[in-house]
Amino acid sequence: MRAHSGTARRTVLAGSIALALLTTPTAHALSERPQQPHGSLVLVGGGLKDDNKQVYGEIIKRAGGPAARIGVITAASLPESQDPHAGDPDLCSNSACNGAYYADLFKRHGAADAQWIPLDIDHVADADSDAVVAQVNSMTGFFFGGGDQYRYLTTLLHGDRHTDSKVLAAIRAKLARGAVVAGSSAGAQIASGPDMVSGGESYEGLRDGSTPGYYEDPTRLARIPEGGFGFLRSGLVDTHTGAYGREGRALRLAADTGHDRVYALEENTALVVDDPGTPREHLTVLGPNGVAVLDLRGARAHTSAAGWILRGARYTYLTDHDRYDARTWAPRPAPGKRPLSPMSTAPVPANTDVFHSSANPNGTPYSFRTTARGLASTRAQNTATATTFESGPRFDVTFSKAGGFSAWTGDGATAQTLIGMGISITPR
Repeated sequence: MRAHSGTARRTVLAGSIALALLTTPTAHALSERPQQPHGSLVLVGGGLKDDNKQVYGEIIKRAGGPAARIGVITAASLPESQDPHAGDPDLCSNSACNGAYYADLFKRHGAADAQWIPLDIDHVADADSDAVVAQVNSMTGFFFGGGDQYRYLTTLLHGDRHTDSKVLAAIRAKLARGAVVAGSSAGAQIASGPDMVSGGESYEGLRDGSTPGYYEDPTRLARIPEGGFGFLRSGLVDTHTGAYGREGRALRLAADTGHDRVYALEENTALVVDDPGTPREHLTVLGPNGVAVLDLRGARAHTSAAGWILRGARYTYLTDHDRYDARTWAPRPAPGKRPLSPMSTAPVPANTDVFHSSANPNGTPYSFRTTARGLASTRAQNTATATTFESGPRFDVTFSKAGGFSAWTGDGATAQTLIGMGISITPR
């Protein structure tokens, strides 16, 4: 696996890591959490391509432009001691190798300097090193790489207390003073507040529900109740959503845990968050794919004899330069986009693998989005139903042009941005 990818669909943490983090934090530990940040976040759904000038450029601009100094944190990667290719620069995929790779990328994209922050699960003590804190304090922005977000918890938080290490406290303080914190894949997941997802697939999640903890079974929908670093708390965060069909697991996790919003990030695309954690929090999408906002404010979930049921969820799909106000829940399509008047009378194509199952060798990514856009683009139907690849039970996912739904286009013909499409899930 290339050093910069860090995006395997089924990531299993090498070796055994104690589950001390999974105990419920004490009220005292929670009270020690610093105030919410007021800088900005650039969160990528994974698969960030080396030539994505738009996203790398945005991170560098927010870190000071030509004067930007980017601290690269890759503690979600394997340490060198567990990488059989540690000595091969063409095959290595460990924390040091990946850190050097990203540092070089940022410099090639125009940062004045970029440095690896030397942290990983073999060097947890360094998270409280004054020398590393000094290095962090010399940076103007930070980038968290991909891998397994649980390693970030293990490296940068203090065990069952779930309190900040000195390094994380320094990064949090820099963010509070206006720095940018960016991340891709696990590096975006770790920005989550309570109930951060720690693994799982959509079908198994719909069938079995979510469970607190971290498990080596990659299909089991699992969550860390205490969450990640808490940089973004206005909704749950999921990544690789369209490519890996994670819309189902995101909806189930939100319903199970009482969250009413999920930011579902797609690959090679960023969700830029200004003033996170404040009444001014607003978001912008940058990149070739999009970010789905799953809205469960009016949703109702229960389990019948046949299986789990969800009704009344809403799906908003935002694309390049669309904006979103977290406080008012209001999306604002980018300038140049206009409401779509569907002209097609063709039916929505059948979809028998709505969550792009890893068990289907002929499946295609972005299947959920494809059906949603297909429905938006036709005037022949007001609803469309897709199904899961797996059965026992098989789940039907019904998309509807509910009241308040709108689609937006930039070319006058194809649906790009979708606002307020209805979603229901039923077993059969």
